[in-house]
Amino acid sequence: MGIAELWFTEKQTPDLAISTKIKRIYVQEKTEIQELAMVETEAFGNMLILDGIIMTTERDEFVYHEMMAHPALVTHPNPEQVLVVGGGDGGVIREILKHPKVKKATLVDIDGKVIEYSKKYLPTIACKLDDPRVEVLVKDGFLHIHESKNLYDVILADTTDPIGQAARLFTRGFYHGIYEALREDGLFVAQTEDPWFNAELIARIHRDVKDAFPIVRHFWANVPTYPTGMWTFTMGSKKYDPLEVDISKIPDLDTKYYTPQIHQAAFVLPKFVADIVKD
Repeated sequence: MGIAELWFTEKQTPDLAISTKIKRIYVQEKTEIQELAMVETEAFGNMLILDGIIMTTERDEFVYHEMMAHPALVTHPNPEQVLVVGGGDGGVIREILKHPKVKKATLVDIDGKVIEYSKKYLPTIACKLDDPRVEVLVKDGFLHIHESKNLYDVILADTTDPIGQAARLFTRGFYHGIYEALREDGLFVAQTEDPWFNAELIARIHRDVKDAFPIVRHFWANVPTYPTGMWTFTMGSKKYDPLEVDISKIPDLDTKYYTPQIHQAAFVLPKFVADIVKD
């Protein structure tokens, strides 16, 4: 008689799903904000799941977190004050602190339970949340943006998918709020979903960011546990262009995915993606 197997399945679209075998369930609860699960999987190690959607895993997290942080932080010449909206797992914070010019990194996440359980079950990801350069705020990131004026050099919108409360973080008003929260030469990056099933969303984001910022660039990376594996990011900048970065001056950042050559290559879009973001 065989032993029953436990699998988690994320329905990534109405017609597409990803499944992974689970070894154990650490946490499964309804927080004040969302359904949260922390599990151990056979293929990807420990995994954070919010509202039935994979947020991060021990095995492939470095791709997303490095690409959220480093293209922005090497583009801005003096990123002293950095804000992360969302990202309670701490991965983007960990990457930010690899840049010695950063004086303070502020994390604003609406759900304190994500931070709490990430420290316990994702210690290699959340390892820098207690660093003295880090301020952690459990509050609404949308409101924090609109309460902040001329405060940050770089803002990184490490958001969940554009459903529920997070939908506000994919709006023109949010991007204009980011513009006001940035200093005169500031820039931001947002994760902007996959181009295979979210072309209309990406095209709208391009228009909305371009309504606020003079420089808009899109780049991408391969994240196996995210829908289709092809994930896009959008940068809006007041002054600095990531395409003009001298890659010979990018320091060794102790990364697993991001390199100076990846910095250049990531902004080269496949034609079907470039067509999505044509002006």
